[in-house]
Amino acid sequence: MGLASRREVIFSAAAVALAGNIGDARAQAWPAKPIKIVIPFPAGGSVDSFGRVFAAQLQERLKQPVVIDNRGGAGGNVGANMVAKSPADGYTLLLHTNGQAISPAIYKSLPFDPVADFARVAELAITSTVIVVNNKLPIKTFQEFVAYAKANPGKMNYGSTGVGNALHLTMEMVKHATGIDIEMVPFTGDAPLFTALIGGEIQAALVPTTASKSHIDAGAIRAIAVTTGERVPNMPTIPTIAEQGLPGFSIAGWLALFAPAATPREVVDLLARESLAVVKSKELKEPLANLTLDPADAGPDAFDKIYKADVARFKQVVKDANIPLQD
Repeated sequence: MGLASRREVIFSAAAVALAGNIGDARAQAWPAKPIKIVIPFPAGGSVDSFGRVFAAQLQERLKQPVVIDNRGGAGGNVGANMVAKSPADGYTLLLHTNGQAISPAIYKSLPFDPVADFARVAELAITSTVIVVNNKLPIKTFQEFVAYAKANPGKMNYGSTGVGNALHLTMEMVKHATGIDIEMVPFTGDAPLFTALIGGEIQAALVPTTASKSHIDAGAIRAIAVTTGERVPNMPTIPTIAEQGLPGFSIAGWLALFAPAATPREVVDLLARESLAVVKSKELKEPLANLTLDPADAGPDAFDKIYKADVARFKQVVKDANIPLQD
């Protein structure tokens, strides 16, 4: 090898090392000031409850204040838009549900791109949903639920807290997989939905396990199946849909952390490591259990695949169900 070639090799190696050192220095310098986590829902809900215990522990690990900023509105899109347009420096983050994967499927247009405008940092927690029925119905299993709906086409209904949200689309997946005809009745929140279900105004519902556990435990409603691939630890006696006639059926919600798209990868990686350490810590074990959440373990690359698969899946559900797009 000639002197010029050797110099080129040395120069290239030095450039690579320098780039790596710059990246390491940038990650080591972050965070140098308070971090803001935007929650795109009002204070007081389950996402907010999780976000506050998560932020407190992340603050301990990063040695910088981590503050929560509730920016509710438009199904989470107000807060998401704020983060999408924030500086990509790792100091403004988004804690969102799988509603972030639903937005591209359900809205005619958005002021941001839910895929291109964000870096996927980490999937933090898994949420689960359960099909519940009014106690007076002769239904105790998922198979009986399907048989009852088929025996009463167009006469059975279920409650959901909104059109085009994850609960609505999950039940549409159930309908598509089983061929049942069951009408959705929208409610403005969990409380009026459960009142209607317990009182017999509606016959069934697909609801978060977090919101329904107390009613199920009290015997006010009957749980027949969870939608996740495995049984929920806090409700181990309730079988999955997959166990009851639909092998392979699995859909779970999630809570995840996002950053603006151009956030340096070394900052994203550091944030992912610290965030996943938080959700697996002993300090979050009880809060997660109380919220009926399971810790997740998906960093940037793994969660990116999960997220994009969910975006494609929800788009297909909306198409199959002929759900009108929202403005």
